[in-house]
Amino acid sequence: MTIAVATHLAPDSYAEELLADVRAGLTASPNSLPSKYCYDERGSILFDEITRLPEYYPTRTERAILVAHATEIAGLTGAETLVELGSGTSEKTRLLLDALHSGGTLRRFTPFDVDPTVLTEAGAAVAADYPALEVQAVVGDFERHLDLLPRDGRQLVAFLGSTIGNFDLDQRAVFLAAIRATLGPGDAFLLGTDLVKDPDRLVAAYDDAQGVTTAFNRNVLVVINRELGADFDLTAFEHVARWDAEREWIEMRLPSGPRWCGCRRCRPRSASPRGAAAHRDLDQIPARADRARAGGRGVVARAVVDRSGRGLRAVPVRPGLSTPFRALRS
Repeated sequence: MTIAVATHLAPDSYAEELLADVRAGLTASPNSLPSKYCYDERGSILFDEITRLPEYYPTRTERAILVAHATEIAGLTGAETLVELGSGTSEKTRLLLDALHSGGTLRRFTPFDVDPTVLTEAGAAVAADYPALEVQAVVGDFERHLDLLPRDGRQLVAFLGSTIGNFDLDQRAVFLAAIRATLGPGDAFLLGTDLVKDPDRLVAAYDDAQGVTTAFNRNVLVVINRELGADFDLTAFEHVARWDAEREWIEMRLPSGPRWCGCRRCRPRSASPRGAAAHRDLDQIPARADRARAGGRGVVARAVVDRSGRGLRAVPVRPGLSTPFRALRS
């Protein structure tokens, strides 16, 4: 069993970046704060609780899809290294790890997350369960540190949990361009994203009856109080989940304070950056989706670099594959 942890977030730089983001967000109109600051140790634990709530269907749906298709994904990618962005507890990732291990290609696992405590614990648990696996954990911000990911062999980069919904269109374009830049020949990118569905179901998923999501959203204020010496009274802030029909995303607000987090669940046409600018000629291949599970049309594509290296072309993974994942092959 081997585990190594590379840290790219120095304590001083984190505080400086937090201060800059809070100053910019709370002086903007409307107020906003990046959702990444919810994910300290306490926030990561709260989010793990959210994924087990009866109202929060995305985790169960994504897990069911991985159960059904992990072997197919492993065979398609033949990855030696699995990289998971925003890994958290890495629970669902084990389905991919098992499939790649059974396929005989898996050599390394690289979990990437902003919280060092949760990341180290999850990495150690994976290393204990897969004694021959090399675990190279990376503590960092995937908006800034993707180019620092360790490179060794064919990679599958997984970005699950519909986390891409936390980006606006411009941020999404920058992020996907950075992903594209990290992919070498034979590498693959697996994206898990929710789709637009009944607004009542969406709102319920982000406004649970037990109040766990409320505690999670307020945790950004806990972080600011602790790290910057602020004095936000958490009880003065109400959690509100709101469906924005025009932009087609769920927006979570703290009405007595900043509107800090927009979790966006996109239609297939908006799951890519504008004009697919990050990977140029990627086509979207629609596939049948189980509407009871995914609540919308799935998108499946496998893309390979053309000989000029100027872009990607998309080809079907398998006609009719029922999944809201998009697999981008480079």
